[in-house]
Amino acid sequence: MKAAIVGGGWAGLSAAVELSRAGVQVTVFEAARQVGGRARSVEARGRRLDNGQHILIGAYRETLRLMTAVGVDPERLLKRLPLEVNFPDGKGSHFRMRLPRLPAPLHLAFGLLGARGVSVAEKFSAVRFMRFLQDARYCLDADCTVSTLLDRHRQRGKLRTCLWESLCLAALNTSPKQASAQIFVNTLRDSLGGGRAATDLLLPAADLDRLFPAAAASFIAAHGGKIRCATRVETIDDGFQVAGERFDGVLLAVGPQHAATLLARQQATAETAQLLAGYHFEPIATVYCGYAPQLRLPFPMLGLAARGRGEIGQWAFDRGALCGTPGVIAFVLSGHGAWEELDRQELVAQLDAELASALHTRLPVIAWQQVIREQRATFSCRPGLRRPAARTARSGLWLAGDYVCAEYPATLEAAVRSGLAAARGMLLERRG
Repeated sequence: MKAAIVGGGWAGLSAAVELSRAGVQVTVFEAARQVGGRARSVEARGRRLDNGQHILIGAYRETLRLMTAVGVDPERLLKRLPLEVNFPDGKGSHFRMRLPRLPAPLHLAFGLLGARGVSVAEKFSAVRFMRFLQDARYCLDADCTVSTLLDRHRQRGKLRTCLWESLCLAALNTSPKQASAQIFVNTLRDSLGGGRAATDLLLPAADLDRLFPAAAASFIAAHGGKIRCATRVETIDDGFQVAGERFDGVLLAVGPQHAATLLARQQATAETAQLLAGYHFEPIATVYCGYAPQLRLPFPMLGLAARGRGEIGQWAFDRGALCGTPGVIAFVLSGHGAWEELDRQELVAQLDAELASALHTRLPVIAWQQVIREQRATFSCRPGLRRPAARTARSGLWLAGDYVCAEYPATLEAAVRSGLAAARGMLLERRG
C-alpha cells in the first residue's frame, strides 16, 4: 500500500509513523521547508527558537507514547512539574495554587483548598464546581460559553480569573466569553479530573523539533518512507495522483482552511469543505526577550494577571530554567485581544513593564527581541462547533488535524490523536 500524507505537522507525522509501522509506504508532502507545522523550531536572527511556546500535560498519553515509539525520551526532554499556577501582582497579593503529590482526587481537593490569595468562600465554591462536574460525568446538558458556565456555578474572584479563565484561554485559545464550555469541561475531565500524574505540567526542555518532528521524520525514512518538503499540493485528482505520483489513498493533515480548498474541488467532499470554510480562527503571539543572563523568574511559568487597567500579559516562561538559555523570557499571548493592535516595539515595551510590575523589581535592559505572530494559530473553539469526521465521503480519502478530534480543543494531543485515528481507519478500510 502506498499512502500520501499531505501536511507535515504533528497530525500528519503521527499518521505517517502509524502507517509506517504497519508496513505502508508513505510519502509526506509539506509546503514549508521543514516539518513540524505550528509546533516547530525556527532560525531567527541567528538564534534557534520555537515558533511558539507550547505546554504539554501528563494527560497527553498518545503524544508521550508516540514520542517514545520514535526514539524520544519524554522524561529527558520534558521538564515534569506538579501543576502550579502563580500570578504575582507586585503588591503582596500573590495568587498561587499548587497540586500536591497525593493520590487523586485528594491532590485536587488539597490544591484548591490550599490556594493562596483567595477567600475561603471561593475555595469551597471551586470544590463544589468540580464535584458538580464529576457527578455529571463531565457531560453538560447543553453546550454554552465558559463564562456562562462559570456564572451558573458562582465562580468569582481570583480563582475564576487566575485558574478557570486562564486555563480556558491556554487550552482552547479562545476567550471564555466565546469558548465552548463542553470542550473546556472535557479538558478538565482528563487533567484535573484524572489521575495525579495527568495534571503534571510537561514544559519543553529542548526545542520543539527535538521533541517529535525530527525523530518522526527519521523514523519514517528508516521504514522506507519519504518526506518531501517545500512541496505544496494544489489538487488531488480522481486517481489519487499527488505531485505527479499515484497513491492508493490520501490523508489530508492540513489546516481547515487549506483542507476546505482541496475538498471543494471534489463533489463527494463538497459538504465537508463548506463546513470547514465557515470556521473562525484565533491568533497566538510569542514574544521572546533576551535579558541579562542573571535574570531568573521565581517560577518557570509565571502568570501575568490583568487587573483591569489595560494590561495584556498572560504567561511568561523562563527559558533559562527550561531550555538552558539564561535570560531568555518567552511571553505568550493567546486569542484575540488588545495586544493585536500593538506594533512590535509597543508590544515588547508593555510586556516588559508588566513583568517588572508583577515582580516588583527593575528588569535589566532587553538586549534583543523576537516577535512571532500566528494569525490563524488555531480554530476558534466555540459552543456547538461542528467538527468533521476523519473518514470523508470519498473512499480512500481521510482527514487529520486537531480540528478533527471532536472531544478536544486545538492541542498537540488532539493533533496526534487525530493522526493516529485517521491512519488506523485507512488501514481498516484497506483490509476491508
